[in-house]
Amino acid sequence: MLSALLQGEALTATELALEAGVSPSTASSHLTRLVSGGVIAVERQGRHRYFRLFDHEIATLLEQLHVIASRGSSMRRGPSDPALRIARVCYDHLAGERGVWLLDRLRAAKFLTGRDGCALSAEGEAFFIRMGIDVEELSNARRTFARTCLDWSERRHHLGGALGAAILDRIFALRWARRDRMSRAISFSPHGERALRQLFTR
Repeated sequence: MLSALLQGEALTATELALEAGVSPSTASSHLTRLVSGGVIAVERQGRHRYFRLFDHEIATLLEQLHVIASRGSSMRRGPSDPALRIARVCYDHLAGERGVWLLDRLRAAKFLTGRDGCALSAEGEAFFIRMGIDVEELSNARRTFARTCLDWSERRHHLGGALGAAILDRIFALRWARRDRMSRAISFSPHGERALRQLFTR
């Protein structure tokens, strides 16, 4: 059930039961415990109740638990679906091969620096402004500006936090990529692939 919520959407108990392949009563019992434990939050709208992950930190933890759960396994790590391995949503930011590649490029260009490689440089600020991201607004948000998130399939970091979410929002707004409505996969168009790479060749 929790994996279904990593898409960043809110789902009903019935939808989550179908995703998990369990009975509605079993799903309800688990959801009650998860809500009381602060793992998920519930929102009411009319007669319906919608469940979502409590926050981005829970999403990051779940992504890292996928890594731990696969340790010692001789099977191929990460998702078997090639599309999910290439690019996917991790709560609200870009993960998979494209997400790891993006963080590598941002650091190589010195747009993100510092000990943890998540501190915004002056060049980085100018870069994101050109990209159409309001850096000042993100800096004043209550959420962590930028943080690393260990990628489930790549076993390396991709970019999370408010900046990671803003980058993915911008990618969607520019129509460089779209989300698969049936999974967490993100599909880049050929134009989007070129445009993303060209950001680092100017």
